[in-house]
Amino acid sequence: MFHVMLVEDQEIVRQGLRMILEQDEQIRVSCEASNGYEAMEKMTAHRVDVIFMDIRMPDMNGIEATRKIKELWPDVPILILTTFNDDGYALEALNEGASGFLLKTSDGKKLIEAVYSVMKGGLVLHDEVTAKVMPKLLKQSKKTAANVEVDLTERERAITKRIGQGKTNKEIAAELYLSIGTIKNHISVILQKTNLRDRTQLAIYAVTHDIS
Repeated sequence: MFHVMLVEDQEIVRQGLRMILEQDEQIRVSCEASNGYEAMEKMTAHRVDVIFMDIRMPDMNGIEATRKIKELWPDVPILILTTFNDDGYALEALNEGASGFLLKTSDGKKLIEAVYSVMKGGLVLHDEVTAKVMPKLLKQSKKTAANVEVDLTERERAITKRIGQGKTNKEIAAELYLSIGTIKNHISVILQKTNLRDRTQLAIYAVTHDIS
């Protein structure tokens, strides 16, 4: 069972999202919040596996809430959900550690699939956003990591390469005949070696450094 928190200031939107997500028997909306402050409070009182986060909210917006939540609960994936097809929002959200960026116009199937994807370690981007965001992320990564020389083992390079290809931990584990736990441990070591914050930055690093 995946426990989801909805962070959205409009109650009618939360109700709609709840109805869509709970069509899947493995997904349960365990709590809701109308802004970032409420989300922080709910995190301490409820089990939360995945967060759907609106961007424009009163008191504390989605970008700031994402940053604060990832500082305290780094393993909880956050999916940014908005009506604004704005690559600037997407870029900022991903830089703060979000695991995906979806438009509220996404159909219900895509929202449900997004939950499963991020729980497997995947990165979810709406098709309309990807083409605009990825070039900027790649350019940004080149600036911050161009001079970094990292001594990765053969196994670490194999894992990094597959992360750059967008594969999940489960897929990587199957290809390399390792457990998912072992893959997670390797990724933690790789992040320390590369001085990168999260999987998103590592995926960009793999592409910009032509890891093979």
